[in-house]
Amino acid sequence: MSKLNAMSSAETVANVREVEDSAVTWRDYVTISKTGIVMSNLITTFAGLYLATHYTGTTLVANAWIAFMALLGSALIIAGASALNNFIDRDIDHLMERTKERPTVNGRLTGKQTLTYGLAVSIAGTAALAVASLMAALIGVIGLIIYVVLYTMWTKRTTTLNTIVGSFSGAVPPLIGWAAIDPGLHPYAWSLFLIMFIWQPPHFLALAMRRADEYKAAGIPMLPVVAGFALTKRQIIWYIAALIPVSLLVADFGFIYTAAAVILGGGWLIYGIRGLKTKDDMKWATGMFIYSLNYLTIMFVLMVLVHMF
Repeated sequence: MSKLNAMSSAETVANVREVEDSAVTWRDYVTISKTGIVMSNLITTFAGLYLATHYTGTTLVANAWIAFMALLGSALIIAGASALNNFIDRDIDHLMERTKERPTVNGRLTGKQTLTYGLAVSIAGTAALAVASLMAALIGVIGLIIYVVLYTMWTKRTTTLNTIVGSFSGAVPPLIGWAAIDPGLHPYAWSLFLIMFIWQPPHFLALAMRRADEYKAAGIPMLPVVAGFALTKRQIIWYIAALIPVSLLVADFGFIYTAAAVILGGGWLIYGIRGLKTKDDMKWATGMFIYSLNYLTIMFVLMVLVHMF
């Protein structure tokens, strides 16, 4: 009798643990918020903020509250957009290795929970940006609509131009940061936007090459899937070649920045050209993807540093 009771108790404990393990936690919401993307975008948002204070003759300290709300709002609206992306893509995410364990796929978050969270966080982010400036909020909402509606809901599943469409939304963070301080948007703000816009296609096309089989299985018409690796590599090279002069639109930032833009851009271009003859496309694409991340981080951090000293 005691043995049966022990077995029953063990089963009860196991069932309780199973329920606890399957319960929704804050980590699930963090996962669908894509915190890595949020953090990388906050670097460019901060660059926009800092440069705007410099060129308007004020300081970040004097605008601490505005800067805080701009960064908070940007983080929230990007997290909200990411969650809405997870909500929309939950019917295909199980077909891709890198997305099949998302809470929206494994059942830890329902569609309703994901949608509610995405909308609530997006609204909160917009409100925070509005506290900073109405222009920052407007830009944030435009970026949100482009990413969720024009990219995720439409072009992602219908055309290879999806990368270009997505690049518009991915390029707005520095504009948001600048608009929080200077709603008039100095030409330098638009230069930062262009740098971000041109940077994204080679970055995401390299990723698409690495995940081509997964995108094909999910029916997503990324360029490597539709046109093959050879054309994709040529496109990547053309975008990098265009990025070098675009990055020099802000050559007024000084010699150190200009030298870095030429060296980093030139190195990326040379590495890209080498890909035309490589026998290991996956290794090359991985290297290009990593280089692109380092390029963006170094360039935007450097933009801030050269204005500090």
